[in-house]
Amino acid sequence: MNLNLATIRSNSISKAGHWAGWDRYFCWTVLVWIAIVGSGFADQPVADRPASDLISRGQAIYSQQCQSCHGEGGRGQTDAYSDPLSGDSSLGELTEIIVDTMPEEDPEQCVGADAEAVAKYIYESFYSAAAQLRNRPPQQQLSRLTGGQVEQSLADLYQHFYEPPWRETKQGLNGAYFDAGRWDKDKLKLERVDPVLDFDFGRESPVEGVDAGEFYIHWSGSLLVEHSGRYEIVVHSTCSMKMRFGNHDNVLINNNVQSEGKTEFRRSLNLIGGRQYAVLIDFTQRKRKTEMPEAKFSLCWVPPGGTETVIPPENLLPSTLPSSYALQTKLPPDDRSYGYARGTSVDRQWNDAMTAAALDFGNAAAKELWPNYKRKHRKDSDENRGRLRSFLTEMAEVAFRQSLDPETKKLYIDDQLAAVDDDQLAIRRCTLMLIKSPRFLYPLIDEQASESHQVANRLALTLFDSLPSDRWLLEEIRKDKFRLDQKGAVQRIRSSAERMAGDPRLHGKVMQMFFEWLDINPALEITKDPEKYPGFDKLLTLDLRRSLEQTVSEIFWSPESDYRQLFQQDWNWTNQRLHKFYGAAWEPLEAGDSQSLQRSRSDKNVTFGVLTHPLVMSHLSYYETSSPIHRGVFLVRRVLGRTLRPPNEAFTPLNPELHPHLTTRQRVELQTGDAKCQVCHQKINPLGFALENYDAAGRFRSTEHEQPIDSSGGYVTRAGESVSFANTADLARFMAENDDAHRAFIERVFEHFVKQPLAAFGEEVGEKLVTQFRQSGFNMRQLIVEIAVVVATQPQPEETTHGST
Repeated sequence: MNLNLATIRSNSISKAGHWAGWDRYFCWTVLVWIAIVGSGFADQPVADRPASDLISRGQAIYSQQCQSCHGEGGRGQTDAYSDPLSGDSSLGELTEIIVDTMPEEDPEQCVGADAEAVAKYIYESFYSAAAQLRNRPPQQQLSRLTGGQVEQSLADLYQHFYEPPWRETKQGLNGAYFDAGRWDKDKLKLERVDPVLDFDFGRESPVEGVDAGEFYIHWSGSLLVEHSGRYEIVVHSTCSMKMRFGNHDNVLINNNVQSEGKTEFRRSLNLIGGRQYAVLIDFTQRKRKTEMPEAKFSLCWVPPGGTETVIPPENLLPSTLPSSYALQTKLPPDDRSYGYARGTSVDRQWNDAMTAAALDFGNAAAKELWPNYKRKHRKDSDENRGRLRSFLTEMAEVAFRQSLDPETKKLYIDDQLAAVDDDQLAIRRCTLMLIKSPRFLYPLIDEQASESHQVANRLALTLFDSLPSDRWLLEEIRKDKFRLDQKGAVQRIRSSAERMAGDPRLHGKVMQMFFEWLDINPALEITKDPEKYPGFDKLLTLDLRRSLEQTVSEIFWSPESDYRQLFQQDWNWTNQRLHKFYGAAWEPLEAGDSQSLQRSRSDKNVTFGVLTHPLVMSHLSYYETSSPIHRGVFLVRRVLGRTLRPPNEAFTPLNPELHPHLTTRQRVELQTGDAKCQVCHQKINPLGFALENYDAAGRFRSTEHEQPIDSSGGYVTRAGESVSFANTADLARFMAENDDAHRAFIERVFEHFVKQPLAAFGEEVGEKLVTQFRQSGFNMRQLIVEIAVVVATQPQPEETTHGST
């Protein structure tokens, strides 16, 4: 049972064998029963009995019969009963579970006031969320930067020396077509935006007015990456070509002097979610004395967990954004035991990785940032290496998120310049020290920084997982605009957070948050039985991922940014391949290319935002069949924020072939009907059953094995209110409007953006965010802004707990 009385049974079974375990559990419950009945306490009517008496009697029972196994305060202290007694069932549910299951052999022996006394003590003392907070108040932890925060911070430290990026809504790459073998403005025949680069011109002219025997195409723009990870950039070209990527001067692929017979080029890169990387491509068909080759060009990639495909339009931007940087060093994974990334451990592996990262960035600083800085400041005095000293000082102040005092400047700048005469070596020495410094790795511990520096740092860390690097924000710091004792300071901070919330860097962090909320790892492959689901392959799942990304992005970046639309949106994004597989329930597509996604409204009442998105439904399914249990667990834990214990023993679903005439719902009811299963499955199954109209691939169905689908279900709220669902539409409305879901979403967003527990900031902060969320019309962007304001203006605790080392 969710209160961990289920743990009593599960541990008994696992430690002593199935029947022996149940014997131990039965003996325990009988002893509790004897203690209760022997007191004569059960004779007094519940209504006449003070709550303190119930708790006192329950405490006596617990001390006499439970504490030796479960420990003082229900903390657990033996191998058999190691888990704490805690959960989030209501007191009524807790009492009902005891009435129904204790003792297991004769549940009717412990009912009424007797069961209430046990439940009351456990609930009030250490089981409930309020009791847990009272007994062990969460604390903000002292944490280093996570791996993702290191990547983002270094990317912004690099970006500081260029112009900031901007949010681009157009798609495709800009193409300039010349009737010549090189760039010649007088020979420019056409400029257009190409949605994708996948051309087979053959031996014909690429556009009207251009000689087929000699032409030049220059494509320019940027590549937008949704998720961090390892990408393989793949270019297929039969003609001379050169591709620059990231930095405008960085040549990623160079086939300018064409290699005979070589038409495929691959480069593997680590790229950061939410970032845009400049793309500049030169494609040339040259005059030849021999036979002219066919002109073909395609720009493809292999995204994390995917397969090779032409880069789709929504990942291409026609604007050539400023040079950018992506750390190529692989950092160790961070602790995610709390449900969000935390920078806790500092070990040899982490230290070695950070050394490699510092060297990686130092190389980029010496070869890319320093030459760019010299060009911009060529008129400045270079006496005593003045330009280099200014460059390193500016880098150090951004990296450390504060101005440098003389002692710090001497250690990190002057001493390093004095040590070597070579400028590039001096830069590498300096960046190594900066990035390995606790002042960079522990952004919230330096009390020497001004209050304006600290506020700006918390804003950037919360919204971007990064450091303050934008010149407008640094100017606000310089003017000391964020001092909290100034009139209107909070509103200035809120205005700055709102400005930052329109930055493209927020997009990457938001997309990561949604995929984690939906429990989908973009790099993992989803497979289905090819005989039952022909066409469900890697290309289809990549398109499904694009569709889900577009759905999330459309809802989040709309003016309303309405959380409720995550469950109420009645259309999907689809293309020809998706429409062919799922088209029975979706509107026909307009004419267009096969890659581009289009809005397609369902022609039946079958689409309910991300709740029923085919990627989500197929992810929460088995290889051959749907899984009401996986779907129910997802809704209980992720959407409603409730706790569930792992199953008592390894769970293997019943083979459908053993019951070929049963529906999935009937098989699940058959397997989980036992009382020991129902403790959790009475919460899980009714939610999962409400999604049974969607098969293992996420396609809508109304029958299974020639039987009508029963998608009715229900839920009991934290307050003990029973809610019934007739179908998925009822479930979607409930999820959009339910208070449990709202609070769970706020807590998940807070923990993802802040990487600290919401409760550690005080109960009043959570209630304030709930109120503001409702008043804003459930505006998700505004919620993130308010979270950033809370963190930026919250007094930091005098003491913080340290993570493991």
